[in-house]
Amino acid sequence: MNHTAVLSRITRIRDWPLRAVRQDPQIIVVVCVGVLIAYLSLSPTLMLFYGSFVSKPLGVPGDFTLAHYVAAYSDSLTYQLLVNSFIFAAGSALLATILAATLAWIAVRTNAPFRRFFELTAIIPNIFPPVMLAVSWTVLLSPRVGLINLLLMDLFGLESAPLNIYSMSGMIFVEGLITAPLAFLIISAGLYSMDPALEESARVAGSGNMQVAWRITFPIIRPAVLAAATLNFVRAIESFDTPAIIALPARIEVFTTKIYREAIAAFPPNHNLAATYAVSLLVITLLFVYLYRRLTIRSERYVTVTGRGYRPTIIDLGKWRYLASAIAGLILFLIVVLPFVVLLYASFVTYVHVPGKKTLGLLTLDHYWTNLVDSRTYRALKNSIFLAVIGATFCMLLASVTSYITAKTKAAGRGVIEGLTFIPWAFPGTALAIGLLWTYVYIPLPIYGSIWILMIGYITRFLPYGLRSMTSTIVQIHDELEDASKACGAGFLSTFRRILLPLMRPGFIAGWIILATIYLREFSTSVFLYSPGAEPIGPLLYHFYIDGNLGPMSSLAMIVSVISVVLIVAARRVGKIGESFESG
Repeated sequence: MNHTAVLSRITRIRDWPLRAVRQDPQIIVVVCVGVLIAYLSLSPTLMLFYGSFVSKPLGVPGDFTLAHYVAAYSDSLTYQLLVNSFIFAAGSALLATILAATLAWIAVRTNAPFRRFFELTAIIPNIFPPVMLAVSWTVLLSPRVGLINLLLMDLFGLESAPLNIYSMSGMIFVEGLITAPLAFLIISAGLYSMDPALEESARVAGSGNMQVAWRITFPIIRPAVLAAATLNFVRAIESFDTPAIIALPARIEVFTTKIYREAIAAFPPNHNLAATYAVSLLVITLLFVYLYRRLTIRSERYVTVTGRGYRPTIIDLGKWRYLASAIAGLILFLIVVLPFVVLLYASFVTYVHVPGKKTLGLLTLDHYWTNLVDSRTYRALKNSIFLAVIGATFCMLLASVTSYITAKTKAAGRGVIEGLTFIPWAFPGTALAIGLLWTYVYIPLPIYGSIWILMIGYITRFLPYGLRSMTSTIVQIHDELEDASKACGAGFLSTFRRILLPLMRPGFIAGWIILATIYLREFSTSVFLYSPGAEPIGPLLYHFYIDGNLGPMSSLAMIVSVISVVLIVAARRVGKIGESFESG
């Protein structure tokens, strides 16, 4: 090959990226998004593994070693930790799924009185900080000062408390109630989408309502039920909210409490061992999230939705409809009403006691006033609102472009991008936090110890929530609109900004609301990453609890819940949800 041919080939290779971009301008967007998703997903994952295999502590270069894994898995307590984690996750997932399936069937498929009200009320707990829901049950069922225990002891003359929240059964009970609303959303969607023809055929054959429900309805929605149970298992095994409030005082060790003890509670902290346990937790959650994805894909084989227009048949329960309403009301009383009333009560009294004649004299607004004038609380609120508004917006913009690439283009590498988004879905908040600590101690960016490490952690962990909302919206947009814009000479960015993004507005706003409310009350990741100058609400609530400041903690939880409602209402008004789209 002569010199001219070699130079020509080198020139073609050198100019290939420019030619590729000119031929398909989308490629630069695909590359940028791919690099960003890869960085967000892989950097904490790889650094988490690095931290578990390096011989030196955080921030000090070291050699490869298996000593941390040997130390972890030669300790017999590790296997008790494994057993405790699986019992806790499986028990709470089972309880949440049973409660959610019962509530969803009553609210969606029966003529029980107030069923629409039940359906609306079931999603209210999403505005409460989960750590506060756990605290409310300790106020009720603590063996020393629990209101229910004190009441029962007074009524029946008992010498000791009959109930103890600081136990494995107490953890399962509380986590099951906290995660039931998520299972309700998944199962109720399955009930709405099923074809009632099979149920009608069973009734024609002489089957009663309960027989139809047991033999027809629930077998059809079994994939949705299994998916809800699997997702709740993952949520529970990676949860630190309930274990932080119940497991730590009860000295019940699960994965997340062990990671917390090694990374924060130990002196000096052992981030290597924390990373080792975090890797084990990540592997477990990856397996179960993969199972969840398989179940949701498999559920499409059971889809009974056709092109016909129909609504699910409302089952007439006759005289049993009042019992059904009572059951649904009891479930919602445990999930929503009782925890809210306890927090509201604790926020207005000088100290928590069994309500009685002296209660009126102990009512106060001091807890609210203290929070409103306290500089630490003000700073935490400002930080959390900033993370909620700016973080949710950035995350939804990234989710919008990513969902467009994976759902509407045939760009090379889109499958890789979709696969990378699978990793954050399985990343427990505690494990992600440890990975981010290792990442930004070594990467020379001024992020460690600032609010920006929280922002990156939130976006990384909850990006799949935004993707789920945007993907379900963008697949409904016909390609003709995009083609018409391009035919008029508009480029990708102009088409995306003026055509696609306005049409994706409902999904964008829905995803933004979910993310903003999560960011506002997030705790599991924040408690490992925050610094005194960048403290959000979640860790502050926990420190109130540790210090015994239940009144200020409850009042702050009420304030956060009000802010969540304001953000939801504002987002819906800005997004003009329910109004017809105006031409952009």
